[in-house]
Amino acid sequence: QVQLVESGGGLVQPGGSLRLSCAASGISSSLGTMGWYRQAPGKQGELVAQISSSGTTYYVGSVKGRFTLSRDNAKNTVSLQMNSLKPEDTAVYYCTASVTGATFWGQGTQVTVSS
Repeated sequence: QVQLVESGGGLVQPGGSLRLSCAASGISSSLGTMGWYRQAPGKQGELVAQISSSGTTYYVGSVKGRFTLSRDNAKNTVSLQMNSLKPEDTAVYYCTASVTGATFWGQGTQVTVSS
């Protein structure tokens, strides 16, 4: 079955950077859109960024200019480079991937931005 394994979360000071990575395995057909959602305590979850198989990207307004999403189709990986991090970016970040119309989720990785 499809599995998504995330890495790269952690604790960083405001203004710092982190890079999240996600590797998909068990893919038996074309891997579609990949992306990252985040869930902060007491807040509604939101789509942070996503990238189609052809490379078209979407970013939520609050991260535009700070986060960059990329993917390697040969390796079935997606990475989220997060710069100029703010305390409000603190959340559990989940990798998602679409495969033949079904959406799969990773286990989540914690990102904490605090001094």
